[in-house]
Amino acid sequence: MKAYVLQVLAGIAVVGMLGTSLQAQGKDIVDTAVGAGQFKTLAAALKAAGLVDTLKGAGPFTVFAPTDEAFAKLPKGTVEELLKPENKAKLTAILTYHVVAGKVMAADVVKVKDAKTVQGGSIKVNAAGGKVMVDNATVTKTDITASNGVIHVVDTVLMPH
Repeated sequence: MKAYVLQVLAGIAVVGMLGTSLQAQGKDIVDTAVGAGQFKTLAAALKAAGLVDTLKGAGPFTVFAPTDEAFAKLPKGTVEELLKPENKAKLTAILTYHVVAGKVMAADVVKVKDAKTVQGGSIKVNAAGGKVMVDNATVTKTDITASNGVIHVVDTVLMPH
């Protein structure tokens, strides 16, 4: 289970880094996200949580990747606090909450009401009015494919509940 959670988190990091509309050419989720340039905070969080190797694994994973701007919306000091070694478990829970096992493309996401995350909780999915919401986050880019899954970019960091 621990290895699986790490794999999911690595997927999240990759998705986060893919904020641009790039399609990964044979790159895994992490490399795709890092290459996108707008997921620096996510990448740092994945590294701090020890999830990079997991998300570089076989997958497939679906990652709802928050951009740097999404992390910036959190209360001041939150990210710095989460990156501390003593908060690794909490950080891991938050990151794995952004990952769903399997490759779920946008056309499939809009058909579901909720999805079980690698963290164990469920995220609510609402497709209406021409946009897709995942919990309280808006999906801003979809279907960024990687060799081991897909990334959907979100504008807000999802918090397990």
